[in-house]
Amino acid sequence: MTLQVQGLTVQDGNRTAVQDVSLTVEPGKVTAVIGANGAGKSELVLALAGVLPVTAGTVWLDGAPLAAKGPEAVRRAGIAAVPEGHRVLTDLSIEDNLCAAGSLIKGGLADRLAETYAVFPELAERKAQLAGTLSGGQQQMVALAHALMCRPRYLLIDEMSLGLAPLIVKRLLGVVTELKARGVGILLIEQFTDLALGIAESAVVLRGGRMRFNGPARSLIEDKSLLHEAYFGT
Repeated sequence: MTLQVQGLTVQDGNRTAVQDVSLTVEPGKVTAVIGANGAGKSELVLALAGVLPVTAGTVWLDGAPLAAKGPEAVRRAGIAAVPEGHRVLTDLSIEDNLCAAGSLIKGGLADRLAETYAVFPELAERKAQLAGTLSGGQQQMVALAHALMCRPRYLLIDEMSLGLAPLIVKRLLGVVTELKARGVGILLIEQFTDLALGIAESAVVLRGGRMRFNGPARSLIEDKSLLHEAYFGT
């Protein structure tokens, strides 16, 4: 039972954003995807979430093909994405945000709300507050909570810590660790390389849309020259 990506190529307009990328996300493990701005990381997430079309390659979820399906079908299959940028419905309350996300999956809305609030009790305390009035860190919590309302088996998280205070980043990392312990497979795109590699079992380095490293995260921690070569080239 894995999320497998083989030879994925993704076009974003006239640009080839991702080319021939292969990776695996296993249940209860984190695969980190790192690279400089413009490396193709966000496009990879959007393609796996069904937002960007796949030009070539395959995506398999537990052995079933997924690449040609749209966002709603991807969510129903058990994959939820948290795009970059703390995206929330600013004119709705926290709870209405979560209910809107939960409505994408039939049944059990009250139970899923309770489960999500158990992960983020600070959101339960202010559930009537408009999401647009929240801090950036609180909005990122709501964005993650959106995804949890779908009870995902796999989470795709794009730049979770972008622009956030260290205390909030630590809190969100705790959530990722908790979800990992529950058996959720996580694809984590993260600007802070040490942070990403510290929580991940495996890592992929993208440069220019191509895969420059695919292997144990520990290898990049222990050999900084390997990370430098994959990240910047010679």
